[in-house]
Amino acid sequence: MIADKIEALLADKGYDADAIREELTKADVEAVIPAKSNRRDPIAHDREKYRWRNLVERLFNKLKNWRRISTRYDKTKESYLGFVNLVSVLQWIPFVHET
Repeated sequence: MIADKIEALLADKGYDADAIREELTKADVEAVIPAKSNRRDPIAHDREKYRWRNLVERLFNKLKNWRRISTRYDKTKESYLGFVNLVSVLQWIPFVHET
């Protein structure tokens, strides 16, 4: 079950629904979802954790710059995930390479 593997769900305002929050509470998963502007009683969220969501969004944006990933040319999931791993490493190397 996925709830056994995660501690928090980082999502944008589009996922601010009572039904989603209830399911997450049942699964013992923290909902890090900002409240919509039209919610009568805004629900607080962990702003520090929510900032991590931006890093994930930027990673997906960088991965989609590779045409092979964005259009999913690979036929099998293994070769697709292999290429995603390769591109992820290529994106990571400049941050760990000492000059």
